[in-house]
Amino acid sequence: MNINNTFDLINFENSNIIEKNKIASKIDDHLKDIGFLIVTNHGINTNIINNISLVLNSFFNEEQKFKNKFMAPYKGYPYGYFMSESETLAKSKGLDTPPDLKESFNGGPIKMPNGKISKEALDFCYLPNIWPDVDNFQNSWKIYYHEMEKLSERLMSVLAIALKLPSDYFKRFIDNPISALRALNYPLIQKEILPNQQRAGPHTDYGSLTILLSLDSIQGLQIKNSNNRWVNVPNIKNSFIINIGDLMALWTNDRWTSTLHRVIPIKRNNARKTLVFFHQPNWDAKINCLSSCIGEGSKYSEVISGPYLMKKFRSTT
Repeated sequence: MNINNTFDLINFENSNIIEKNKIASKIDDHLKDIGFLIVTNHGINTNIINNISLVLNSFFNEEQKFKNKFMAPYKGYPYGYFMSESETLAKSKGLDTPPDLKESFNGGPIKMPNGKISKEALDFCYLPNIWPDVDNFQNSWKIYYHEMEKLSERLMSVLAIALKLPSDYFKRFIDNPISALRALNYPLIQKEILPNQQRAGPHTDYGSLTILLSLDSIQGLQIKNSNNRWVNVPNIKNSFIINIGDLMALWTNDRWTSTLHRVIPIKRNNARKTLVFFHQPNWDAKINCLSSCIGEGSKYSEVISGPYLMKKFRSTT
């Protein structure tokens, strides 16, 4: 498999156990080489995608003064609108670069879990979402978020089988996920680009997996392959780009790669919009290397999902 290969999710789900194991073995081999996978035939209704695309266009096309009304109320608040050059993703890798040429709108969990929630969790991932005054925005956002939650569960089941685990192995870690949905707008570049400045600087994602949907055909997303070269990620119609996050790399003791990626500035491009769902295990989920992946020893100490995410997020702002 290479980055141009695709994975038919519904075909997998409708296969018998022998075929599932064969497909899952190919996925395992692929993710050992590169932590990106393109998923087709996923079953997400196109109306859901069209609806959220429309409201995002309405929001991002508004004047700056309007968008600023829905900014995060203070530094470190994870949700709401973030204007261009307010984040430097490369900082999460210890790189000192100019800030990223993108604006975003971020939202977190739609529902609160039952039972006691730690103050730290309440003060970070369960803070209120901020909803723009745009017709049908909140409803379209919530519907898409719920679809991504369900798609994440399906994909985590596939990954469990690829690791020769029971299909429901990860379920106890993700029954109250603290996933975030981020809408990104990379505006038309009209300014002088600074040295080493990107639309999104080189970084890996922090959680279990990321589900990315491009809302247009504009190029720019690149990954660093096993030969240490930057290569373009293809934009295949009606597909999702899945990439392995740092926590899944930790779970698998680096059997699977959390691949470095970036979005490069191309001056001739129009604006580029994407939706990115960052699937994150439960706040208190303890992430340790899987016994089947330890081999000669674990490379990592245990981490707790929520505090790990919070530390990573705060390093980039």
